[in-house]
Amino acid sequence: MYKALPSIGLLGGGQLGRMLLQAAVDLDLQIACLDPDAEASCHQLTPNFQQGSFQDYETVYQFGQKYDVISIEIEHVNIEVLKQLESEGKKVYPQPHILQMIQDKRLQKQFFKDHGFPTADFVLTDNQASLSQHIDFLPAFHKLGKGGYDGKGVQYIADAASVTKGFDAPGLLEKAVDFEKELAVIVARNPQGETAVFPAVEMVFHPEQNLVEFLFSPAEITTTIAKQAEKIAVDLINTLELVGVLAVEMFLTKDGQVLINEIAPRPHNSGHQTIRGNESSQYEQHLRAITGLPLGSTKSFGFSGMLNLLGAEGFTGPAKYEGLADILAIPGVFPFLYGKKITKPFRKMGHITILGDSKGAIIEKANQVKNLIRVIS
Repeated sequence: MYKALPSIGLLGGGQLGRMLLQAAVDLDLQIACLDPDAEASCHQLTPNFQQGSFQDYETVYQFGQKYDVISIEIEHVNIEVLKQLESEGKKVYPQPHILQMIQDKRLQKQFFKDHGFPTADFVLTDNQASLSQHIDFLPAFHKLGKGGYDGKGVQYIADAASVTKGFDAPGLLEKAVDFEKELAVIVARNPQGETAVFPAVEMVFHPEQNLVEFLFSPAEITTTIAKQAEKIAVDLINTLELVGVLAVEMFLTKDGQVLINEIAPRPHNSGHQTIRGNESSQYEQHLRAITGLPLGSTKSFGFSGMLNLLGAEGFTGPAKYEGLADILAIPGVFPFLYGKKITKPFRKMGHITILGDSKGAIIEKANQVKNLIRVIS
């Protein structure tokens, strides 16, 4: 029996929304976007783009009335209005109470601890002054409870002399982990409780910006560690009973422990390469999950990697992609540009997926690509 697919109202219209829209075309799903930026990445890709704040109660409420399913591409949205829409029978995925917990890193960490999920030791802090009570806990990272995003809201506190670098707001002090690798696992779950997990990826972060600079899949880890990381992700999404996609960032310590770092209840930077590297992408999985469709295969086609394409230092203005033609001439190299008209230093302007027959081939191509392309103005 034919059943019409639900219409989707998406809070956020940035690059993650752009890739959700691209995946939606194949399933003929209708997606509307709400974003405060009139020039957001999605603004020309859907006829139902609305400029407006996804944090304003009335704006989100009126937007949500129009669609069958409400979802997000950014966590920092108005939770109270989503709870109201849910109480009125709207399907809101991921669920508002889960978003509320994840929005606050203090609650997020406490959830891991309370439910027996492995994570680094931490203590909750009220303000900058309270850091002085935990000198014996250093070195550690001070994280804002709310508001941190893309590397912002995290400060390394090495010793007593550097406590003034901490945030004067509620946060948590997380023990610095002596890790060997940073991993991520993307997992999906639909309302029927079906789950599908992508292979663990290995991430390399920009030393200054704390953004993922490069990743490759599958991670260079043992089968045992890979299964452990994937099991943690599946157990976590099932414990949360979250509907949609969940990104789980993890540390692999030098003594072989897998610890959860942070989670994101949406498609994530660490899963961009799934568009070309896996049978189903994380974006298709998110759409399948929130519309109640069967989840797709997460099987890898082989080795893949992803480079973030950031605005070059020293350039602010209309974006120009120097070297784009050069990288397009390389087999197995696929750029994804986010449609942002203005570049700024370190602004995410796109990413580049790289396919190859080995980790070495991926790294070799990645280095070649990094030397060829720049976003300038």
